[in-house]
Amino acid sequence: MSASAIPPFAKVPSISMLEPAQAPWIRPAAVVHEAGFPIDDLLDGFAADIASRGFLVGDCRDSVSRGFRAAMRDDADLVVIGQFPAFEQAARELTATIGDGISQGMPVLTAIDGPSIGQWWDFAGSGGTLLAPDPAALWRWWGPERLYRDLALGVAEDEVRQIVCGPRWLMVEGPFGAGLGYLPVGPKELLGRLPMMRRMSLRQLAELSRSWDPLEMAVGIAAINAHYNRFDLDAPMGNGTRTLAGGVGRVVVIGAFPGLTDVFSQPQVIEASPRAGEYPTIAMDTLLPGCGVAVVTSSTLVNRHLPRVLRLAQGSRVALVGAGTPMTPRLFAYGIEVLGGLVVDDAAGLAAAIKAGALPREFIRFGRYVHLRR
Repeated sequence: MSASAIPPFAKVPSISMLEPAQAPWIRPAAVVHEAGFPIDDLLDGFAADIASRGFLVGDCRDSVSRGFRAAMRDDADLVVIGQFPAFEQAARELTATIGDGISQGMPVLTAIDGPSIGQWWDFAGSGGTLLAPDPAALWRWWGPERLYRDLALGVAEDEVRQIVCGPRWLMVEGPFGAGLGYLPVGPKELLGRLPMMRRMSLRQLAELSRSWDPLEMAVGIAAINAHYNRFDLDAPMGNGTRTLAGGVGRVVVIGAFPGLTDVFSQPQVIEASPRAGEYPTIAMDTLLPGCGVAVVTSSTLVNRHLPRVLRLAQGSRVALVGAGTPMTPRLFAYGIEVLGGLVVDDAAGLAAAIKAGALPREFIRFGRYVHLRR
């Protein structure tokens, strides 16, 4: 069903706890480079990649001041101003305030040569960021907090065929795939909202991944998976964790899964309700930095732990696995190496099983676990 065919009453319901609105500040970063380095190619390539995903990138090519002002007015997701002097002048003209924190302010990316770093500190102080001239550094600055919007931007305005809710899981089915979302709390409150949600498009449901409400978040993730985990997805079988076995360093697992010790020797397992020999969630801050491999359950998408995990595990090999994993290369840019998720073959059978309270180990009867590698 096209966007024009969506009934006018099928609007996104009010979301009580949206991500905070972007403040009227800027979050600047400068790529430090030597003379002769092709900095324009690096910045243009990053901006093109961000724009290709559906984000709004401010255009400052004709006039920096006018383009910068328009970008702030339009609440752009990213502004790229290639040379620091032009950026500094425009920022001072607009009396732009430098935000403090990774999630506050409009991201502005510029470039500066090594001898001019002193000018950067005079302008930005501790509120700015200096970056190495490589794409990985730019993506780390962009931040995994934006992966939810990135995922939702790629979802089509397709028809929602059904939303099925069980005690612990829910399923959203679109025309080309079915996706699952883990329910962190009981579904009683959600049931009254399902009739309205069933009249929304898949893209509108995916936008619920912006919500801080755990039930709306689960619906949003299931809709995202219904788009990416297509019935006809061709990918190798298995969750892909064996491709990370045998590496150097500690293995940290966020959320235990069957067969874990068959793949990894002496993994450090973190659970919300740890058993003997396991660690509580707060141990992520200690165990993830410096680990060799991090295997992360897809439920971290719903409880919003995933961005924090990815920041703590920077430099490690990371796998995101589980029935609620979106099978899309969009996630690779945020530091994930392996995606292991469920592709549904029998949506009707899975719907009945979810209603009856089926556990993830039973889902394989209605689909297949596959993986993608970066």
